Amino acid sequence: MSMIFRAKTDKALDKLEDPRQTLDYSYQRQLELLQKVRRGVADVATSRKRVELQATGLNTQIDKLNAQAKKALEVGREDLAREALTRKSGLQQQLSDLQTQHAQLQGEEEKLTRASQRLQAKVDAFRTRKETIKATYSAAEAQTRINEAFSGIGEEMGDVGLAIQRAEDKTAQMQARAGALDELMASGALDDPTGQTKDDITRELESLASTSDVENELASMKANLSIESGSSPAQAPALEQGSASQGQPAAAPQATPVAQPNQSRQEQF
Repeated sequence: MSMIFRAKTDKALDKLEDPRQTLDYSYQRQLELLQKVRRGVADVATSRKRVELQATGLNTQIDKLNAQAKKALEVGREDLAREALTRKSGLQQQLSDLQTQHAQLQGEEEKLTRASQRLQAKVDAFRTRKETIKATYSAAEAQTRINEAFSGIGEEMGDVGLAIQRAEDKTAQMQARAGALDELMASGALDDPTGQTKDDITRELESLASTSDVENELASMKANLSIESGSSPAQAPALEQGSASQGQPAAAPQATPVAQPNQSRQEQF
């Protein structure tokens, strides 16, 4: 169980890890380390400077005691001269210790300075390498996404492809349904509640009836025109024959006899 948990955790962390962020974090840690080294160099240099100031003060006191011893001998005070020289000897011992400490601090400072310089060079090289790796990774990532987009295996493009496929399937289904309904309504298998759609037979019957009505009305108008112009009923057939010779349909002299056959034809239908 523990091994399985660690394996799944490692896999999840590896999936979440971004090399660019890892490199930036490593670079930040190196900068922090370099800052600590520089701070250490500054602390050692401060201690060395303090030792130098103390040594300068001791040298001043030694010179002063030496002068006092000479003056005491000049006035015949050998005891005072001895005391001054005794104090001078103690200060010289302290000065020797300070010089030893100064040498150690100076050596440590030089060591830290060299280490700081080496670390600085390493950090600069790492920064250059880091930027190169980040640029290469970004380019590879972009290229991978482009290739996935072209091939259609990417997650986002896969979703788009599925959406397009679903839309095409629904469109085809809707077109098929619309065509089937048109065929059913045209054949009369389905009734149109609005009465707007008619089957082929109904439309043909209505077309024939409309044509007959037009012919009857045309014949009636011709008869009326003949009467109004003063022509006798005997001349009406001559007009009709003239119209027929010109490619026009012949009309009956009277509207009533023509309408009866058409009416009977409608009743037969």
